[in-house]
Amino acid sequence: MALQPSSLLHLRPRLTQRSFRELIQNITMDLAVIKVEQLTEEQKNEFKAAFDIFVLGAEDGCISTKELGKVMRMLGQNPTPEELQEMIDEVDEDGSGTVDFDEFLVMMVRCMKDDSKGKSEEELSDLFRMFDKNGDGYIDLEELKTMLQATGETITEDDIEELMKDGDKNNDGRIDYDEFLEFMKGVE
Repeated sequence: MALQPSSLLHLRPRLTQRSFRELIQNITMDLAVIKVEQLTEEQKNEFKAAFDIFVLGAEDGCISTKELGKVMRMLGQNPTPEELQEMIDEVDEDGSGTVDFDEFLVMMVRCMKDDSKGKSEEELSDLFRMFDKNGDGYIDLEELKTMLQATGETITEDDIEELMKDGDKNNDGRIDYDEFLEFMKGVE
C-alpha cells in the first residue's frame, strides 16, 4: 500500500521547545549586541584591558576558550565549565574555538545581565516589549506571528497557535507579562 501525501502531514516537524529556545536565544543575542553599544567607555576600556592581558602573543588577536575562564574570573565572574562552554558556543559564530574582542563584549554584556535564574528581568522585559509591537501590555496572536516570522525560521500557523496556547494560561487570547515570564521559565 503506497503512502498518500495527506498521510504524511502528521510527520512534519513541529516547532519544538528546543527550537523555540534557540529562536529566543538568537533574539536575546541581538539584544546583547545592542547593549554593547550602550557600554560606557570606562566599561569598554576595563573589558579591553582584561582581554588584552590574555591576547599577548596571540597572532590572531583572539583568546582561546581555555583562557576565557581566567579572564572572566579576573572580572569578578565565576562561570562553571558548562556555563563557560555554553557562552562560548553562543558567541563563537565561526566555530574557531577562539573569541575576538567583539564576541567577548557581547558575552560580558550577557554575563552582566544574567541573574541567578538565567535571563535577567531587564532582558525579559526588553524581549516582551519586542514582541508587544503595539505597546498595549499584551502579546496577541498576530504580534507573536509577526515576531516569529521575522526571524526567518520556518514556522507554521499551527506552531504559532500552539505556542500561543502554551503561553496564554488564562485563555484570554493574549499573553500578558506575567504569563510571558512563566512561559520563558520553561524555555530556559
